Amino acid sequence: MAAYSLSIVGVLVLCLLSILLAVYSGSSKGRAGALSGPVLPADEDNLLYRIDRVHMNAVEALTPFVVPSVLAMLMGVRPATLATLVWIYIAIRLTHVAVYLRGGNAAKGGSIRTVLYVSGALVTIILIAVTTVAAIH
Repeated sequence: MAAYSLSIVGVLVLCLLSILLAVYSGSSKGRAGALSGPVLPADEDNLLYRIDRVHMNAVEALTPFVVPSVLAMLMGVRPATLATLVWIYIAIRLTHVAVYLRGGNAAKGGSIRTVLYVSGALVTIILIAVTTVAAIH
């Protein structure tokens, strides 16, 4: 498994990002006196909503990426290929977090935030395809 150390560290970074965003979301809600759960108004101009939403985006995207990453290791996908996909995905997720938290027009749907989210989904689809090919052969 040492060959996959860069990928393993990358998967752990994604897990840590999800936890850090959960803490950030929870503490932000606590400081604002908001209840746990959905933030209202559900509006990109509301920082508290964006913090909660970026956390939920990270959680929603985590399992569909981590599961094929682990399966890729088990199926013997080339370590360099997997590490490249993992770290591209991390760069996309971190940029998505930064853009969304910053707010403004870039945080609104149909803009760079959407492009980043879809790009992450495409990297996940490529990962699933590579893993599937490895599993079949």
